Amino acid sequence: MNVNACNIASDEAASFGLLLRQVRDLSQAALEGELAASGHELNFSQYITLKKLGAGCASPGELARAADLNPGAMTRVLDQLEGKGLLRRTADPDDRRALRIELDASANPLIHDIRSCGQRVLARAQHGLSPAEQAEFRRLLEHIRDNLLDAPRG
Repeated sequence: MNVNACNIASDEAASFGLLLRQVRDLSQAALEGELAASGHELNFSQYITLKKLGAGCASPGELARAADLNPGAMTRVLDQLEGKGLLRRTADPDDRRALRIELDASANPLIHDIRSCGQRVLARAQHGLSPAEQAEFRRLLEHIRDNLLDAPRG
């Protein structure tokens, strides 16, 4: 392979990665804007955390993985949400070293509303795509993700 071919391949990979990052960043910004327009003072990490808690996710480790945060950053997110009265931390009855994170009952209407915010942003992002194109796009992204998960590191 000549040098030019390597540069082209490298540029394509960088462009692909840049495009994915731009879509991720714009999606997060659009969601935070939608949350703010709906009167919710939440950032993306808080949104993901509340959404996961609403779906039954209960450990700090699970929440950190879902929000793509390190444990220290997740602790800060939990502190912020607890300060807003949206959740509480309790000792895990099965493992006294572990904590369980539970939504406060007052958060239930909020969970429904923030899910609606997420649905509106997704609808805006997928505007002009048919249901079949939306499903295919998701399938392709999952395929790419799985390829990268399975790829040898080195």
